[in-house]
Parts: sequence; C-alpha cells; structure tokens
Amino acid sequence: MIKNITLLIRKLRSFLKEKFKQYDVTLPYIITFVVALVVVVGGINLFIELTETLKSELLADYDQQITQYVLSHRSPALTKYFIFVTHLGDVYGYLIVVGIFTVVSIFVFKRWKYIIQIFLVLALSALSNLILKRFVDRARPGIEHMVSVETLSYPSGHAMSAMAFYGFLMYLFYRFKINVFLKTGIIVLLGILILSIGFSRIYLGVHFPSDVAGGYIAGFIWVVFCVLLFNLIEVFRRDPQTTTA
Repeated sequence: MIKNITLLIRKLRSFLKEKFKQYDVTLPYIITFVVALVVVVGGINLFIELTETLKSELLADYDQQITQYVLSHRSPALTKYFIFVTHLGDVYGYLIVVGIFTVVSIFVFKRWKYIIQIFLVLALSALSNLILKRFVDRARPGIEHMVSVETLSYPSGHAMSAMAFYGFLMYLFYRFKINVFLKTGIIVLLGILILSIGFSRIYLGVHFPSDVAGGYIAGFIWVVFCVLLFNLIEVFRRDPQTTTA
C-alpha cells in the first residue's frame, strides 16, 4: 500500500510539474486525500441505498426467511459458541484483544503507532454507529433475545465494530514481517471471527440480517479510509520534499 501511494504521489508530482511552474509540495497529498474521501463517500452512498430499502417488503421477506432459517439450527453447542463470539465483539472482548495486541506491539514490533491506530479505528466505528442508529431509528426484531440489548437495531454495532476493528487487524498482520503460515492463520482466524460475530447477532435474535449487512458495509468503509489515511501520513512523513519544505 505504501509503495502504491508513493508511486501515486510521484505521478501526481510529475503531472503538476508539467502543468504548473510552481505549486505547493503538499498538493499531491491533498489530492490523494480527496480521492480517499471520494472512496468513503461512495461507500456511504451504498450504505444509504441499503438504508432506504429497509422498509421495502422484499427486504423484509429476506430478513424473515434468513432469520427463520438461522433460528431453525439453534442447538446448545451453537448457542454457547455464538454467545462466546458475540462477547468478543463487545466492550470487554475488545479490551482483552487490545491488551494482547498492545503487549505484542510494544515487545515484539516495538511500535506504539499500531496501538494508536487501532484505538482510532475502533473509536470512529463506535461513535459513527451511535449516530447512525439514532438517524435510522429501527427497532429490534420482535423475537426472543438470547442476550440483553439496550440500543436500536440498524446498523449492527457488533458487525460494524468487528469489521472495522478485526478487519484493520487483518490488514496490520498482512503487513507484519512474520512467518507466512502464522500470518495466514491469524488472518483466516480473524476473518472467521468477523463472520461469526455478525452471524451471532442473527442467531441470538437481536438483529435482522440487513442490520448485520449494513454494519459490515459501514465498518469496511472505515477500514478502507483509515488504511488510506495512515499510509498517506506515513508516506508524507518520509517524503524529503515535505520534511524540508
């Protein structure tokens, strides 16, 4: 990602040199940031499109059919598993994972920036989820809830935070220079965890499938934006032209 952004900055810089005799050396970064915002806006538009269909009969039918199919497979073993993974997508679960990741970042990779980045991604996701829930104002499913819930339904906060938090962790581990089998195993495990957390919310009766889908979309938007932003900052800091400007 850093190599691609660096190449993009160089191409933009060459283009600007051809078109303008003088320009601000930070201009290529501003343009790239605007492009990142366009990507985010595109994702938000997709999210809004899904939001606008919440009241359609077709989506309601899909929600009901999928929910009934999932509930028909309830069993004591699955219930224990999904209650466990849904807690990994809650406050205490994130505190444990963040604590473990903090130890790894400090003592293995010796980088504080990863801790700051993961906290920022999680905070942005949680804050925006609260705003979106208030904006959409959708009630929870009127079926048995196997865990206690207090907030509104759409989008699923668990699915959104799981995609943002664990999705960003997947990206970080992809970048880490560690054993390829260990890296692949961790990424696959995190991917399964993301899917399991979202699926658990349907299984436990506290969310519609469309709530989970909306949460995944919104969470993925934050992953893409934060990855672009953090890498752009990294390239900016390494750029000799900006450090001497």
